[in-house]
Amino acid sequence: MEAFSPDILLMMFFVATVAGCIDAMAGGGGLITIPVMLSIGVPPVSALATNKLQSSAGSFSASFYFVRAGMVNLREMVIPMAFTFFGSMCGTLLVQHIDAGFLVTAVPVMLVLIATYFLFSKNLEGGEQKISLKTFAMTCGLCIGFYDGFFGPGTGSFFAMAFVSLLGMSLAKATAHTKVLNCTSNLAALAFFILGGHILWTLGFAMMGGQFIGARIGSRMVLTKGQRLIRPVIVMVCLIMSIRLIIQQMS
Repeated sequence: MEAFSPDILLMMFFVATVAGCIDAMAGGGGLITIPVMLSIGVPPVSALATNKLQSSAGSFSASFYFVRAGMVNLREMVIPMAFTFFGSMCGTLLVQHIDAGFLVTAVPVMLVLIATYFLFSKNLEGGEQKISLKTFAMTCGLCIGFYDGFFGPGTGSFFAMAFVSLLGMSLAKATAHTKVLNCTSNLAALAFFILGGHILWTLGFAMMGGQFIGARIGSRMVLTKGQRLIRPVIVMVCLIMSIRLIIQQMS
């Protein structure tokens, strides 16, 4: 499976670029990359593992950009990052022993609710903080991190909603903080996929380049367009993920 032709690698580079741009704004980049990898003959487990490799590059690129732009203070995020990493690690370990298929039924409902929240919520420019950052870390960071390691679809949307509704962040700032925790959970899951030997490195490195560039483009759009762009993209991604999971359940 490591013998990919140059035209396939180039195609996947551009696929990852588009996915990285969308993922930086609203998450859900795997909706693009995983189906395309499966369509070129990559086995499902290798597709999931390789997707974590290339998406880690995208989430790191976006996180680095947001930190440099002053949207995220990494010192304040140490505890949330630690709980997210631990949660993702536990989820990745557990999914190797039990079937995550039951989530295919529950997650579409949650994603539709999130889409509804972002579609009709009037205040996405910042509001009242309801819990402390430490409490957020021990609850949302741990649980959503666990979910990302265990299943994954919609992680970015779950984090974004938590930051907006519980910490009172603006949607743009929530998106920036989401990418930092997304990167953390991706790296935790990636470590175990590396140990399992499922990653296709040639394909993964080609896609990493595209992800890095696409994530940088998406991050800039978050800062320049803000809520006007992020809100419709999150709603669209949530609904598409819901439909995909429902079709997957029916097939």
